[in-house]
Amino acid sequence: MSTNGHGMRARAADDAALAGSHVVGVTDAPGVPKLATGIPGFDHVTMGGLPLGRTTLLIGPAGSAKTVVAGQFLAEGVLRGQPGVFVTFEESTDDLRLNLSTLGWDIPAWEAADLWRFVDASPVAGTEQVEVGDYNFSGLLARIGQAVDQTAAQRVVIDSIGAVFAQFNDATMVRSQLHRLAVELRRMGLTVIITAEAAPQESGSISRHGVEEFVADNVVILRNQLEDEKRRRTIEVLKLRGAMHRKGEYPFTVLPGQGVVVIPLSVMSLTQSSSDTRLTTGNTELDAMTNGGFFRDSIVLASGATGTGKTLLVTEFMAGGCEAGERCLFLAFEESRDQIFRNANGWGRDFHRYEQEGLLRLVATYPEVASLEDHLVEIKNEIDEFRPTRIAIDSLSALERIGTTKGFREFIIGLTSFVKAQSVAGVFTATTPALLGGSSITEGHISTLTDAIVLLRYVETYGEVRRGLTVLKMRGSQHDRDIREFLIDGKGMHVGAPFRDVAGILTGRVTNIERGDVSI
Repeated sequence: MSTNGHGMRARAADDAALAGSHVVGVTDAPGVPKLATGIPGFDHVTMGGLPLGRTTLLIGPAGSAKTVVAGQFLAEGVLRGQPGVFVTFEESTDDLRLNLSTLGWDIPAWEAADLWRFVDASPVAGTEQVEVGDYNFSGLLARIGQAVDQTAAQRVVIDSIGAVFAQFNDATMVRSQLHRLAVELRRMGLTVIITAEAAPQESGSISRHGVEEFVADNVVILRNQLEDEKRRRTIEVLKLRGAMHRKGEYPFTVLPGQGVVVIPLSVMSLTQSSSDTRLTTGNTELDAMTNGGFFRDSIVLASGATGTGKTLLVTEFMAGGCEAGERCLFLAFEESRDQIFRNANGWGRDFHRYEQEGLLRLVATYPEVASLEDHLVEIKNEIDEFRPTRIAIDSLSALERIGTTKGFREFIIGLTSFVKAQSVAGVFTATTPALLGGSSITEGHISTLTDAIVLLRYVETYGEVRRGLTVLKMRGSQHDRDIREFLIDGKGMHVGAPFRDVAGILTGRVTNIERGDVSI
């Protein structure tokens, strides 16, 4: 191996360790220095990135996005001024260029600028196994070293070890040669990711060929599990030798033009600030019931059966913000844009004008077009781009049906955490399964995470169906505790007097007090 590459890499590592800045991607935390990978969410899980100058084994089954994660590790490095080398034992370099280009990376341009270099290490063509001695690992080491020298690479990917074992008879010799390769790369101070196939669950091992014991300082596991007839990708940091990391599995997704996005749901910190500023609900009577409106950083759940007025409540909340000159983001998962604009116009709210003035952005899509993780990332992107003061989602119940119970719970945690961290006021709707009371699964997931809950219910009295509304809870504020009747007309929602002649509205067992009748 050329000493020139060693010297360049050593100087880069020394400069990075001394600087300790985000420009070079090394954390300032005590212990082993870390290199920020740049993969969204992953550095949060690893508490700063991968240990600098060490080898990480990336294990997963087919379809778990091992090559994408490894490629993104290099791509994010190039974008941060850290060149990389991609050693492929399996796919051709032409296929890799084409596949990775779908994620928005101009690899040919990086190659031309000596920022990215492929090393095609395919041992033989075809499937026939050969002796290790017939393949020159020393030659491979020299080719990698030359690529490192020419690019001044700081990051290296080897994809994948499984292809090496598949083409050689002597597994013991392969392990020896790979160990030599890993030792040499570490001696140069390179930060390396090596991909490998996961072992069958019944084997009790981690990797299919038992490579982690001799080649890796760190182990990261990717999974693509089938849960309730739905695929769900997760990532877990099993170990970072000499460094701290967060435990457990975290969902992730792969998006065109973005690559891998890890969603560290359960590590969201409760450090966001709180505000005493109130925002109008868009309805004068509801403002009075909430003692002046919702707090600026509050999450509000509007729950009720279909047709009780949830979308109207959201419409008035959006209109109230636009009339005050605030930017409002409306995410609809049950109705089309035209339906929502028509309904708003029917209630006297001009959504077309708000949109033309740049105060309203309405995004309508069917939940089934993407996974919960994809929707969460897209919601985050919309908030980052539009920078709203208010956000409304109608409805969470529509999203509930596309994921697993665990996945939906994690989606809710991630959504509420991100919205609150941006100090954005959010109103989310949930549909109850029963027309006359009861609760939904959605409520069970989100009720403890919300700052306020507004319940809308049908009320049957003496053969007549009426509508009732109550503010069930409002953290940090006094609020009206009555269940009030409301009417809907061409000007919107009109909240009136409390119900005094019935009981049991919230449970769905309505009792007409004067007569003692029970309606179920």
